[in-house]
Amino acid sequence: MRRQALIITLLALAIAPGRAFSAEWKQLFNGKDLTGWQQVGPGNFVVEDGLLKTTGGMGLLYWKGGKIANSVIRVVFKTTHDDDNSGVFIRIPIEPREEWMPVNYGEEVQIYAAGDEHHCTGVIYSLTTAMARSSKPPGEWNTMEITLDGPHTVIVLNGQKVTDYTEGQPVPERSKSYEPQRGRRPNAGYIGLQNHPREDKSDSGVYFKEVAVKALKK
Repeated sequence: MRRQALIITLLALAIAPGRAFSAEWKQLFNGKDLTGWQQVGPGNFVVEDGLLKTTGGMGLLYWKGGKIANSVIRVVFKTTHDDDNSGVFIRIPIEPREEWMPVNYGEEVQIYAAGDEHHCTGVIYSLTTAMARSSKPPGEWNTMEITLDGPHTVIVLNGQKVTDYTEGQPVPERSKSYEPQRGRRPNAGYIGLQNHPREDKSDSGVYFKEVAVKALKK
């Protein structure tokens, strides 16, 4: 009887809400159209062969489904050239209505393999220093996972940690007019994808085949 009671107790603990389970991945891009997304600013995103492709710029496509916090954001993307430019916006405080507000009041996780250590793929644009350079060559798929845990952000690119940053930590001084204003960002915010392809290359563009979110374990 004691053994049976112990088994029942362990089963009850295992299925109790908020214990060792995490949510399933929620796909934000359906592979067909831009349902749930809204374009802001110049340029556009188009769906080609089940992929999101950046065109024109500079603008962004943001997820209208509400603010995201305490979650992992998984983005699978590929570039056409080493110097293709895009990014994943996080911690945007309100729904954006123009393209510069997310830059200055949210944070951009850079996609730009040719950038320096403060402006390359996997860093928070101009705010953090790359811990690794793990971009794959143009034409190959990259997997980026962005973990938002309260004020803490960890960015892993192709299995290697590139960024580990907590809001309020020291950052480099702002040195260019197009770099973001400094200051602490909110724990919860809207997310988006940047379209910013090279104007001097007609075949420039970044492709996304997955944008997904999973809540952290409670």
